[in-house]
Amino acid sequence: MFDVIVVGSGATGLMLAGELRLHGVHVLVLDKEAEPTRQSRAQGLHVRSIEVMAQRGLLDRFLGLGQQVAVGGFFAGLAKTWPERLDTAHSYVLAIPQQVTERLLTEHATEVGAEIRRGREVVGLSQDEDGVTVALADGEELRARYVVGCDGGRSTVRKLLGVAFPGEPSRMETLLGEMELTAGQEELTAVITEVRKTQLRFGAMPLGDGLFRVIVPAEGVAEDRSATPTLDEFKQQLRAIAGTDFGAHAPRWLSRFGDATRQAEHYRVDRVFLAGDAAHIHPPTGGQGLNLGIQDAFNLGWKLAATVAGWAPEGLLDSYHAERHPVATDVLDNTRAQIQLMSTEPGAQAVRRLLTELVEFDDVNRYLIEKITAISVRYDFGEGDALLGRRLRDVQLKHGRLYERMHEGRGLLLDQTGRLSVGGWADRVDLVADVSEELDAPAVLLRPDGHVAWVGEDQRELLAHLPKWFGAATG
Repeated sequence: MFDVIVVGSGATGLMLAGELRLHGVHVLVLDKEAEPTRQSRAQGLHVRSIEVMAQRGLLDRFLGLGQQVAVGGFFAGLAKTWPERLDTAHSYVLAIPQQVTERLLTEHATEVGAEIRRGREVVGLSQDEDGVTVALADGEELRARYVVGCDGGRSTVRKLLGVAFPGEPSRMETLLGEMELTAGQEELTAVITEVRKTQLRFGAMPLGDGLFRVIVPAEGVAEDRSATPTLDEFKQQLRAIAGTDFGAHAPRWLSRFGDATRQAEHYRVDRVFLAGDAAHIHPPTGGQGLNLGIQDAFNLGWKLAATVAGWAPEGLLDSYHAERHPVATDVLDNTRAQIQLMSTEPGAQAVRRLLTELVEFDDVNRYLIEKITAISVRYDFGEGDALLGRRLRDVQLKHGRLYERMHEGRGLLLDQTGRLSVGGWADRVDLVADVSEELDAPAVLLRPDGHVAWVGEDQRELLAHLPKWFGAATG
């Protein structure tokens, strides 16, 4: 009997496995593919995901293999500089291929004790009051107290659960791949600059050693969306859109993606959960997909671990859907809007010109970037201080930084008064008696995911709030 079986070893599943293992949860990761994918559809980590890595002490690994960039254009490709004064200590995007992100998360999950089994396809699920039976294609059956489907947009787990996945099908399709080009940089720059005046789903980004990441609109929507496009299909579309195929050859991998937008009606069915693309799919505009999945896992991990450990308060597991479903709904909406703004239709272009004017206002620019990078997310914890429900940035303390105190995935009380105590919750909540010039609050109680659960300075009020997130006191 495993505590948790995670189905899918992409970024979401691996992040979740690492979070669970921080709390000693016996976790198994299953993936139907025998080897990790060579594809890197996602190309970076946004601010909130960077903060997540910093909160768990993993950021240095990523910084060593990525490139920090602070350029605008993340919302529908609108040309605007990166805004100043973002509410974060990490005001940049980390350019790092998905393949590298997943390799680093695999290393972390393995280091902390997660077991990963590849080439194991899930074909059946059944639940009872004690756990979940997982049936594999080779006939083996496994048992777990809980199962989480992190198995992508075509999720087997979601289908086995019978969870509805409403939304809109793809109306257009885009080809994406990595290949070598013989065209010179001068020709590439000139052609791409001209084409992107009207067609934003087009480009060729150099990856080094003659390799390029190429994107071009497809001729239509393929009947079999799982079918890999051919190099000839790529070259044909490049010639149709740009008048040249740039001498494309030697592809490393080729794929297609559409603009389908769907969201699972329920993220939880009794002992089985959905996270990442299994719970929501949307166009990749703004680069939010992988980040959204990582943040799903960050929200669910500590809650599931608390339940396994036996101290979770009533309703904690249900708060996963309550908090993350609206966040994904907002992402689906902003990607729909971005797709419309990237259309070549006259009406859409008129709206784009208007928004190009509006984004010149600093507040508008910052609002859109905070939305894309997920640092504006605020969970509904009820009425209270402006910080309540928001994640707290990595503030500088008199002794170190805040996120350095969160590597173990526990709750944290940052007390600037020096008078408070966590009482019978010391086994779940760390007390940090320190001060920060960046924090205008006497004390804040943080959940393990860094979101502010309470703000104040009254000990009795604090003790009344601790059980909501951390269960009953001990001792």
